[in-house]
Amino acid sequence: MINSTQKLTSYPVWDKTVRLFHWVNVLCVLGLIAVGTVILNAKALGVPSDGKILLKTVHVYIGYVFFINLSWRIIWGFIGSHFARWRMILPFGRKNRVELMDYIADLKNNRPAKPYLGHNPIARLMVALLFLLMSIQAITGLVLAGTDVYMAPFGNTIKEWIAVDSNAVELIKPYSKEGIDEASYLEMRDFRKPFITTHYYVFFLLLLAIIVHLLGVVVTELKERNGLVSAMFTGNKVFKDKPIDLE
Repeated sequence: MINSTQKLTSYPVWDKTVRLFHWVNVLCVLGLIAVGTVILNAKALGVPSDGKILLKTVHVYIGYVFFINLSWRIIWGFIGSHFARWRMILPFGRKNRVELMDYIADLKNNRPAKPYLGHNPIARLMVALLFLLMSIQAITGLVLAGTDVYMAPFGNTIKEWIAVDSNAVELIKPYSKEGIDEASYLEMRDFRKPFITTHYYVFFLLLLAIIVHLLGVVVTELKERNGLVSAMFTGNKVFKDKPIDLE
């Protein structure tokens, strides 16, 4: 569709699945950050044990939605529309390296950046980093859900591990030592340590990556004015020149 005043052409890029994933992910990440921050500061905020269990349970349920949404997006990267595919997203291959160097050279020399309908080469780096960090958080979060508040998918297995016997499994509750074998519990907590350490530090790395991502989106939108933000609502971007990655 041509806009005769601005001579812009609108091109479809993000399908409904990609857009739905993006906004569900935004809501999940905001919820996880908010609840996670309260959990991290529960002692300073005077949150009692029952309150911490409730917060962690809510955190886990949001995490389930986050995990399912992320998993579906990973699958969609193999079967989805052209620009949803991993080959159009991940920053691998000689062609992408050449495009990245050209894109950086254009920026350094203050030349207009080449128009990309999908992710530009720098954006691909950020998207790959975000998916990596989110995947780490999802996996470690599921392990922590099982080792802390004994929730699925690993909670029952953890309870069987630390119970004094098979009859005590159902007695095990968060923040209670009833039915727990102390030696097995300490082994479990040692097993848990690398997961919670990873989850903790990746939390801050993800926060930083999100901030950089948002700044990059704002700067690119202001410089290129291709409807980068609105594309996540409409599915379309607009260009004066034909995008170089258009099929």
